[in-house]
This record gives sequence, C-alpha cells and structure tokens, in this order.
Amino acid sequence: MKALRFHAAKDLRIENIDQPPAPGPGQVVIRNRYVGICGTDLHEYVSGPIFVPTDAHPFTGATSPQVLGHEFGGEVIAIGEGVSKVAIGDRVSVQPLIMPRNDEHFADRGLFNLSGSLALVGLSWISGGMSEMALLNDYNVEKIPDSMSDEEAALVEPTAVCVYACDRAGITAGDSVLVTGAGPIGMLALLCARAFGATKLFVSDLNETRLELARKIVPGVITINPKQDNVGDVVRAHSQDGVGCDIALECVGNEHALQSCLDAVRKQGVIVQTGLHPGKGSLDFFQLTFKDAEIRGSWCYPTHSWPRTIDLISSGAVPASRVVTKKITLDQAVKDGFDALLDPAGSELKILIDLKA
Repeated sequence: MKALRFHAAKDLRIENIDQPPAPGPGQVVIRNRYVGICGTDLHEYVSGPIFVPTDAHPFTGATSPQVLGHEFGGEVIAIGEGVSKVAIGDRVSVQPLIMPRNDEHFADRGLFNLSGSLALVGLSWISGGMSEMALLNDYNVEKIPDSMSDEEAALVEPTAVCVYACDRAGITAGDSVLVTGAGPIGMLALLCARAFGATKLFVSDLNETRLELARKIVPGVITINPKQDNVGDVVRAHSQDGVGCDIALECVGNEHALQSCLDAVRKQGVIVQTGLHPGKGSLDFFQLTFKDAEIRGSWCYPTHSWPRTIDLISSGAVPASRVVTKKITLDQAVKDGFDALLDPAGSELKILIDLKA
C-alpha cells in the first residue's frame, strides 16, 4: 500500500509498504479516509527526529522509518478477537495515544495521556494516518455518528487538544479569552472557547493573512498584530474596567507570546500553556506573583474525552471544518502540504490529505 514515511529531517518519502497484518486480539484495521497535517508533523519534517524514535520505542517497539499522521479517521475493515465496541463497516475517528492500560502509575488512575510509556499512532507505532490502512488497538477508535463527515473525523484530534485546554482554563459563560497564535490550534481554541460560553474573544498573531482568516472563521473576534499594537493594551481597552481578560490560551510555544498572555490577563487570571516551547524561555515572575495569576500546562487530552469532542463537532457547537483551507492527495503531501504550511507567506491553515483521491 502507499504511505508517506519519515526517514530523517527534510526526508519524507511516498513509498509502497506492506499492508497491516491481520488484527490480533483487541485490535482493528481501518481503511484511512482523511488525515490532517499537524504542527508536530511539521516539526518532525524540519528538525526531526523529535518524537519519532531512533531506537525501538520501549513500549511499542516502533522505530524509523515511520508512517506519519495522527489526526485521522476511516472505516473499519477487520477486527480481532474480543473487539465489541466497533464492527466492520463502522466509520471511526482515531484517538492516537497508545500506552499501558494498567500496572502503571498514571494508567491505573485513568490518566493515560500522562503515561511515561506513551506512544502515538503516526509517530511511534506500526501505523499512521498518512497511508491507505492502519492497524490500531480497539481503544484507539471511536465510532462517529452519521451526522459527522469523514473530514470532521480527522479534526477530532486537534479539537480534543483545544477542548482540554479550555477545561484546564475553566472557561465558563461570560468569560473573556485571549488566544495567542492564529494557527489551526489557535483557531480551534477560539471556537471551543466560544462553545464553552466565552463572550469576548481576542487572538494575536504576526501573520495578517491568518488574522483575516480568524475574522472569517470566528466572527466578532478582536484581532491583534503584536508588530503593530501591544497585546495587553488592546485587551485591557476592551475589558470591563480595563482589568484584562479572564483567560489566556498560549497556542504558539513562544516566550514572547507567553509574556503577552501574562500581561493581558487580569489579576487572578489563568494562563494555559498549550503550545510546546522549543527551549526553556523566560517569564516575568514578579508580574505573575503580583497578579496572583496561574499558569497551567495542557498536555494532549484525556482519552475519555473523545466521545464528547465528537459530539461537540457533530452537533455544530464547534464548527471545526471551518479551519480547513485545502484538501490534497497523498502524492501531493510534501510539496503542496508540508512545504505549503511552512511557507511564511503562505495562506494555508489546515490541510487535509484525502487518502481515497
């Protein structure tokens, strides 16, 4: 079957590889439909291997070359012994976290995303979404309703990241929320914050094209370009009594953006760090203490959030498909997908690969 595999930085290859083996007990095979190109995939392409193991992964045994893609869905075409949650022919969304199910500190507490042995489909597993088929554990698939499209099934994973970030922030009705970064995660975070009840939304980004997209995707959002205006000043100017926003979601992984979040939130406000920082960075800890503010990390998502996220998308509460700007074929993935998303002057936001095209 055809697949896109990571070999090394700047070395992605479309190759013919073996089809997945027959599913064992508790496993399924799906025919992939759509897969999204994630920022994590882009980081692997530019600077990897990062999450792709160079030696055998201690839990899954996976190693490079690795089929990429962890934002995807498809149709179940084979099931192993003991599988009852899905049947052949079911359309599913893939929850890509793979980890011990018991006899491990965090797994025993249901905190699977915090497992020290964590692996991910499309980064450290036998299969990935950027191929025609994938072998998965039954806990990695969740049946989707008829009201959900195949494209939306591929958007559950990034949306789940944002749902969890909003949970970590404690967003509630009437809150004001700043999101730093108008990439796919930032856009989905805005849509999730609105679904959670936030009534005043701000987004900051250096890319004017993405700010224009934000105004179309999230009507009413207040956009800020830090090259032109101070983020905190704009937020305070639109806040009750000029105190700042209630919540800030940092979706870039940039220390300047994090400092903007701290500047913009009110006293006793909450900042949630969602983007992955490449280095240690710095922060004005005097301001953090003086404001009596909080900074919380947000890593992946609880695996039990998948049905909830599916409901949020399929009901229309989170119109996730708004972030999709282009669909391409697997043969076009590198030039028209990865390279297009890395172009600083590019206009693409979320690109989906159509595995049937």
